[in-house]
Amino acid sequence: MRITAAKCGFEREPLVRPLGFKGAHLSELWQAAVMLREDLGRSAVGLGVQSPLWSDSRVFVGLGEAASNEAMFAMTRFAAGRAVSIDWQGPGGLFDALLPEVLAHGRAVTGAADLSPTFALNSLVPVDNAAWLLYAAAKGAKRFEEMIPEDARKALSSRHLRLLSVPMASFHVPVNELAEWVRDGLSLLKIKIGSDPDGSGDPEQMLRWDARRLEEIHRAVADIQCPAGRRAMYYLDANGRYDSKDLLKRLLDSLQRIGALGRIVLLEEPFAPNSRLDVSDIPVRLAIDESYHDAADVRRLTAMGYRCVALKPAAKTLTVSLRAARAAYDADVPCFCADLTVNPALLEWNRNVAARLPPLPGLTEGILESNGPQNYRDWDRLTSHHPMPHARWARIHDGCYELDEEFYATSGGLFEQSDYYRQLAESQKDDVTRDP
Repeated sequence: MRITAAKCGFEREPLVRPLGFKGAHLSELWQAAVMLREDLGRSAVGLGVQSPLWSDSRVFVGLGEAASNEAMFAMTRFAAGRAVSIDWQGPGGLFDALLPEVLAHGRAVTGAADLSPTFALNSLVPVDNAAWLLYAAAKGAKRFEEMIPEDARKALSSRHLRLLSVPMASFHVPVNELAEWVRDGLSLLKIKIGSDPDGSGDPEQMLRWDARRLEEIHRAVADIQCPAGRRAMYYLDANGRYDSKDLLKRLLDSLQRIGALGRIVLLEEPFAPNSRLDVSDIPVRLAIDESYHDAADVRRLTAMGYRCVALKPAAKTLTVSLRAARAAYDADVPCFCADLTVNPALLEWNRNVAARLPPLPGLTEGILESNGPQNYRDWDRLTSHHPMPHARWARIHDGCYELDEEFYATSGGLFEQSDYYRQLAESQKDDVTRDP
């Protein structure tokens, strides 16, 4: 396939309150859109949401929020331009050609010689999504599963009718608000831990803050009755903030003392991405996220005792997510879909994957982290940009997304074009083309 033209644009979306994790916080999220056109005249628009803080917190802190977002969008624009000069057979081929160049470009624009590959993956999402849509059109694929390569289909062979909606509680969300979420049926809470309360970087201060915060949350929500007999459960995300197993075990001991340890479904990324710690002795299910960038990383980390993989089609590309899902399936390790505070249209990439993943051990339903409704100031306006904004599956009912036959028949509107995001992509004044 030959791309003959590419365009990209972005807009800033403000948040309800500062979104705190990794010891810092962000105030807005940049929404990126990339249009690719191929030599037969077909075009597709891919979406992305940028999160430099999640992708590489050192760059975010060093450059600041605005400059780190500018750097990531420069990488997206570079990738879109390079796609015009590469011939490819499938999205994976385009991705493999782009990633090394985009990472090198990112290291130049950020000044970080050791820039995390996650930063490049985040920047590549809209380009990768557009490539998958073009690939599906070329194949005549009408449904998500028809687009998925054969070697990944066993990992995505389920078909859920309900997905538990998982909201995210960052450092700044009041405990009484979390209690309201649970009363509304949101029974699985993703809770960010790893705060730096006084800016000192002291791990003991972090541990005390985390233990106190989790005790406050547990006391507030543990006895609330949820729909369908569910009770509040916890998914903790440390974003690599713990520096030793001893520190983490002390946190878990504090949770054991208050009766909360048995409520933990997952604990994600407790240690730094470059950690080589064997974690098979940790008494909760540990998940990987930022620490893997490809299938080889998944194989290495599951061998070290990690027992779950967070897939992020909307944050690390569908290409990487499918490769990770296959590696996890081969290792007999479950997967789930984690959010990046994405907009409603981009959420469909996650929802289509989550709908087809087997449930996590101990759960009977699939899960889909979706914290956009709690964090975007203008979520309702963003919902209007979804190609099927009034679909039942796009709304939460008693804490769940209900997936009907229309969802599976339309793949959640994934193949529909949003006029709004096409206009956003085409708002770029200059265009990258090549002779057909």
